[in-house]
Amino acid sequence: MTSSFPLARRMVFSSALAATLLAAVPQAFAQEAKAPEPGLISVSGEGVAAAAPDMALISLTVLREAETARAALDANNAAMTEVLAAMKQEGIAERDLQTGAFSIQPRWVYPQNQNGGTEQPKIVGYTVTNSLSVRIRDLSRLGAILDSSVSLGVNQGGDVIFTNDDQETIRDAARKDAIAKAKAKAEAMVETLGVSLGRITQVSENSYSAPPVPMMRAEMAMAAPKADSSVPVASGENEYRVTVSVTWEIAQ
Repeated sequence: MTSSFPLARRMVFSSALAATLLAAVPQAFAQEAKAPEPGLISVSGEGVAAAAPDMALISLTVLREAETARAALDANNAAMTEVLAAMKQEGIAERDLQTGAFSIQPRWVYPQNQNGGTEQPKIVGYTVTNSLSVRIRDLSRLGAILDSSVSLGVNQGGDVIFTNDDQETIRDAARKDAIAKAKAKAEAMVETLGVSLGRITQVSENSYSAPPVPMMRAEMAMAAPKADSSVPVASGENEYRVTVSVTWEIAQ
């Protein structure tokens, strides 16, 4: 009676082992019969879109010198106040005016003594500079605004960068062009190979525009220009580029 228990346990263990082995056999065959990974094809395409600029960014700097820092600052403040008032009279909104770099620097001289050596440097005055960034949305006013800024005492700067207010819409056009070119390239390749495209597995993008080149940079004269003079302006076109890389499976 007692000897039957070990036998029963052995029978249960043997049955469980057999069931485990039988269950593992289909899995092993399934792994061996697994379909091969599909082949991949990766191509890239570049799209380009150009648009005439509808906005300009200019940088204007007022520089004033005086014997004391206070006098130089007061002179600079007076000139910049006039410039800001003139910009607003030209229709420039408050949000399109931004103060940039501001500095107060001493002016040094290094006198020489009778022996040809250099004495202790001395401060002979102070220079105050204040820069203003202006966003101009009406390009027809650009030349006149540059002229009036010189008349008001802007004597440094003159950088003009042409840009677009809605750049993303232009990039969308370049993006569509890039995707169309990538797809056409992939279709031409699979047609030559005698296969077909499957599903897309990966897409990446890199977008950029040509770096803005200042139209001009000038040390503006202190004297006002003639009343009938106007800075010539040529805005040209801005070019935006988008590159996409697309990976397809090769359909079986």
